[in-house]
Amino acid sequence: MITILGIESSCDDTSSAVIRDGMVLSNIIAGQKVHEAYGGVVPELASRAHQQNIIPVVDQAIRQAGIQKEDLSAIAFTRGPGLLGSLLVGVSFAKGFSAALDIPMIEVNHLQAHVLAHFIKQGENDVRPPQFPFLCLLVSGGNSQIILVRAYNAMEVIGQTIDDAAGEAFDKCAKVMGLPYPGGPAVDRLAQEGNSEAFPLNKPQVQGYDYSFSGLKTSFLYLLRDRLKENPRFIEERRADLSASLQAAIIEVLMNKLRKASNDLKINEIAIAGGVSANSGLRNALKEHAAKYGWTIHIPPFAFTTDNAAMVAMNGYFKYLERDFCAMDVVPFTRVEL
Repeated sequence: MITILGIESSCDDTSSAVIRDGMVLSNIIAGQKVHEAYGGVVPELASRAHQQNIIPVVDQAIRQAGIQKEDLSAIAFTRGPGLLGSLLVGVSFAKGFSAALDIPMIEVNHLQAHVLAHFIKQGENDVRPPQFPFLCLLVSGGNSQIILVRAYNAMEVIGQTIDDAAGEAFDKCAKVMGLPYPGGPAVDRLAQEGNSEAFPLNKPQVQGYDYSFSGLKTSFLYLLRDRLKENPRFIEERRADLSASLQAAIIEVLMNKLRKASNDLKINEIAIAGGVSANSGLRNALKEHAAKYGWTIHIPPFAFTTDNAAMVAMNGYFKYLERDFCAMDVVPFTRVEL
């Protein structure tokens, strides 16, 4: 049996998980409420919270998995990309735990881990994972990419945002509407009550499979500016319609490029991943495309959409099979190409 402990600390969630032979035994996540007052993640506060959370989170993951720390085969940890201070906490803990138990360490790319979340087994009767090759739309607060996945260790970014990420567009537009952080879930809830055709927004067209969301954000801000001059209560009165229009515009941009990539590459095996993959509008759009274009789609469970250690441990499991370990002098990185 191969038992992997995963550690995720790339941003503001401290997470630890245990996976045995591809089956998740535990997946513990400790969030950080402190950032809500600032409308976004404060790096210094995040790293301090990770220091407080890392030991109890790992302890709880091992206990919930029903194993002893001596049963672990290796420790997989997020090396990057992410916030440097946050990553340092996870990397440093992994080094100490690895040395204490005399077991190997496995470095994990955070973005690859999101893609491989689709391979986590939650039970013996789990639906089948994506078949290689497949396309994965990875959308989160910091990333918007279309990835061609040929194997667990062979991924190519064929399209990505040239400015802002989709999740960032959700959060920033939500903030100017007075919605709480994170804004994406709040927009999603309101969008279900609003008219998605109420306010047409600019949808920038970029060549190839790349995205751009800065123009859409600007269009949204100008809309608010102009309407607030006419009616100071405009946002309050039309928040649901604004949310629905914003969500529909972002999803249309995402799906247009994903559809183009599928058609050009003749790949109908399609997956989504990342925090924005929890968005109900995006999930519905994917289902509609599956029915219309014959796609086989893969939508992750909500527990594996946001940052979590189960996806890190899953990546670590694949790497363990190849004996792909890392040295003790490994350092975290904040940015990287997939």
